Amino acid sequence: MASGTAAKTERKRGSGVQYVYGVLRDEILELTLPPGAPIDEVQLARRLEMSRTPIREALVRLAGEGLVTTLPNRSTVVANLDFLNLHTFFDAITLMYRVTTRLAAQYHTADDLALIRDEQARFARAVAAHDALAMIASNRDFHAAIATAGRNPYYEGLSHRLLDEGRRYLRLYYAGFEDRLPARYVQEHEDMIAAIAARDVARSDTLARQHADQIVAQIQSLLARDRRQHIEL
Repeated sequence: MASGTAAKTERKRGSGVQYVYGVLRDEILELTLPPGAPIDEVQLARRLEMSRTPIREALVRLAGEGLVTTLPNRSTVVANLDFLNLHTFFDAITLMYRVTTRLAAQYHTADDLALIRDEQARFARAVAAHDALAMIASNRDFHAAIATAGRNPYYEGLSHRLLDEGRRYLRLYYAGFEDRLPARYVQEHEDMIAAIAARDVARSDTLARQHADQIVAQIQSLLARDRRQHIEL
């Protein structure tokens, strides 16, 4: 009887952690919680009507994904976006797109290809619904599935880290289209799948690089946009 109660409590706590994680992740990705914003555990516990234990566990998970940072005084803040060194992230994610897509073309199995296509279908539905958070999640999982198909755990792990860290930059990318991503960018994924399925390594590399290039160009354009108001004095 006691063990059954304990198991029920553990399941409840686990679901609580997942709930807190989901709430904070979405608020961080939507930039509702902006970079550098403090996360007050007491206030959050009051808002979500739960104890601080699942909140702390959710924050550990978010820290592992690079979305929050724990400071020396043990307070937690939303991780900053390093715009000054953004080019280094762009270098890394471009290389990872290319390497993992090349390897997927070489080593994928039928099951890998089925999973990649499933993730692409999720992405296409999210694009059609203009659901930015769903686009971010399914795009991440699409490229993660490609990395898995490449059969190199080192590249796969690094790819997952970059994909997780890049989700807020991707939010800016979709915002540049007002969350209405043009169909040609959905087609880019389809072209990559076709190249992988054909085991065409060179074309897979080219398409992955072009895919990264257009994302980088769109984000750079958005960040450089002149938003000043020209007011007559």
